[in-house]
Amino acid sequence: MKYALSILFLSLLACKAVPVQQSDKEVTHWVAPKSLKKGDSILYIAPAGYVDADKKYMQRADSLLKLWGYIPVYPQNLYKKHFIFGGTDQERFNDLQNALDRPDIKAIWCARGGYGSVRIIDSLDFSKFEKRPKWLIGFSDITVLHSVLHQKGFQCIHALMPISLTYHNPERTAALKSLNDFFKGRKLHCKIPSDSANIPGSAKGVVVGGNLSLLVSLFGSPYQIDPAGKILFLEDVGEYTYSYDKMLYALKNAGYFDHLKALIVGGMSVKKDDDFIGETPKQLILKHVKDKNYPVIFNFPAGHIVDNRVLIFGRKAKLKVTKDTVVFEQ
Repeated sequence: MKYALSILFLSLLACKAVPVQQSDKEVTHWVAPKSLKKGDSILYIAPAGYVDADKKYMQRADSLLKLWGYIPVYPQNLYKKHFIFGGTDQERFNDLQNALDRPDIKAIWCARGGYGSVRIIDSLDFSKFEKRPKWLIGFSDITVLHSVLHQKGFQCIHALMPISLTYHNPERTAALKSLNDFFKGRKLHCKIPSDSANIPGSAKGVVVGGNLSLLVSLFGSPYQIDPAGKILFLEDVGEYTYSYDKMLYALKNAGYFDHLKALIVGGMSVKKDDDFIGETPKQLILKHVKDKNYPVIFNFPAGHIVDNRVLIFGRKAKLKVTKDTVVFEQ
């Protein structure tokens, strides 16, 4: 009888929904790599999609880094192409591992997003990186790498990438200034008009998050972040409204909206041929957070938009939302 009861008890445990791994619950401080100084080397990598040499955005990135006083460095496989990827999985892994290991490199700037970072992260060795951490910069598919570093207790940068420089646009000036300010070790300060749907309030907390699709894709993995007690940032691009609905319900059911300090929503566009489901992405989000008693910001200048300003993941920020303005400092 005891044996049968034991089997029954274990079976019930197996059937119960068990929370996924969230190792960052045990991290209370995220290490900031050393600030950059003039003459430091910044290495490009393409851990996901391939770099199109014909579009000349790498040359524009070179000019920008040199103007700011830094040395651009190219990896062995930056211009490789393997179907949609920037080289084979092994080539992209090699470039990323080399970037993590090199003591002469002070920052890693991802050339672009796309898809593919998740295919190369499981075998990465962070032993040398942990002794000499460096800044990793990017967004979109780079959310995967940000999430890995967040779990390991390191700060990283959500910001524009060289591919963002494909076309000149004066609306990008503030985003470029924020990146240069970060490189120079200056405090980040953003003051913008308040969206009519914003929920007012003030908050302080560590910033986490990234691309909504990528965050959901990491559910159940060792790289899933825990946003409880933090400021969660979300952005995405070119999804159907029903896809947003599905992903937001995934976050809601995982408890992501329950214990935040604040929610920041950046760019979140829908497909041009979207099948409208009666609610916009903004309305879908508000449905889940309007009664949560923390500030909510819409249309924050970050994500797949021209004005993609810097956010430092793993670092505390403070924000204040009124009916007229939003002030964000980090």
